[in-house]
Amino acid sequence: MKKFITFALATLVSISAMAQQADLRKKITVTGNSEIEVTPDIIYVNISLKEYLENNNSKRKIDITRLENQLYTAVQKAGIPKENLTVNNLASYNYATEKKKNPDFLASKQYRLKVSDLNKFNAIIGAIDPKGISNTNIDGYDYSKLKELRREMKIKALMDAKEKATYMVEALGSKLGSAIDIQDLGNDNINQPVFRNYAMAKAEMADAASAPELDFKKIKLSYNINVVFEIR
Repeated sequence: MKKFITFALATLVSISAMAQQADLRKKITVTGNSEIEVTPDIIYVNISLKEYLENNNSKRKIDITRLENQLYTAVQKAGIPKENLTVNNLASYNYATEKKKNPDFLASKQYRLKVSDLNKFNAIIGAIDPKGISNTNIDGYDYSKLKELRREMKIKALMDAKEKATYMVEALGSKLGSAIDIQDLGNDNINQPVFRNYAMAKAEMADAASAPELDFKKIKLSYNINVVFEIR
């Protein structure tokens, strides 16, 4: 009998606890959205330099050091900090050993340059011997105020969710209560920018004066946030 009473009391306590935990509030769940377009202001560019034979004469080699000096000077004239130019390929340092093994070896080096203006990059490339440039390409991009922008856009997404929930609830004759739950969906979608008027051919890069203006089309950022509101 005592065991039965104990079991019954335990059951009643359990049911009471479950009743207290159950959320019987009327709720509405909406998704808030925000979008913005910005122009990237940080661009990472790869530059590959390579020795070559002048007029195909094996005794007249344009040395990699000469090409490097042209690159360093051009970067300095463009007002770009020297730390923005780094060697992008550690294997480039091995060319001295290769030269000893093979006198006809043509050394090459790859660099990564951080710029905020593609037209400065155009001027830099124009200051280098075009025959010594084997390749250039966009390696990546970024936006310097992305952290602040994310905060602003998430707040806008929250306000959008509140606005949506308000007119839907009021249409039913009720009032919107406080937010019960907020879920950041974490979908920081950044669309790949499209390069505009960006000529990568060495023939075009050889003449910086006649090269077109270089810039990006804007990139779109979007944010979605789910919010659960109480209905009063």
